[in-house]
Amino acid sequence: MGKLKKGYVQIYTGNGKGKTTAAVGLAVRAAGDGYKVYMLQFLKGGNTGELEIGKLLSPNFQIFRFEKPRGFVWTLNEEEKKELKKEIQEAYNFALKVIKNRECDILIMDEVMATLYNNFLTEKDVIKLIEEKAEDMELILTGRNASESLIERADLVTEMKDIKHYFNQGVMAREGIEY
Repeated sequence: MGKLKKGYVQIYTGNGKGKTTAAVGLAVRAAGDGYKVYMLQFLKGGNTGELEIGKLLSPNFQIFRFEKPRGFVWTLNEEEKKELKKEIQEAYNFALKVIKNRECDILIMDEVMATLYNNFLTEKDVIKLIEEKAEDMELILTGRNASESLIERADLVTEMKDIKHYFNQGVMAREGIEY
């Protein structure tokens, strides 16, 4: 570990497809070069292709989830939301520990912006991750609706813009492509 001379903060945001895909692509490349990559996934409970590739690339690329599988946030009752918030807090505490102990070279917080949008974490929580990361650690944040404050603190921001999407013609998410 520690091959990065300088670690930056990257954000992949926007309404278009490809935020997680971009982060996973970076993770695969970095793991192939011997970097240790941790990906924390939020608000994703089902099986996805990245979980399988993570198993193949372990220990260089490891994916962590703290939430039990459940429906979309907008389908949950208050008790389920409370339970989900507790699980997300556990994941956040894990991220703080990873940063404090410098356990990886690259930390990906997948869909962390959605935890802000749904009031499970605060912008202040994410800013703390940015401020506490080691100088030689890369931090990648994904999800729609990145705030101006987070964008200002990032070194690289890519917006995925939805120009045309087959979802609008009724094509549902496809295994291996969207998940």
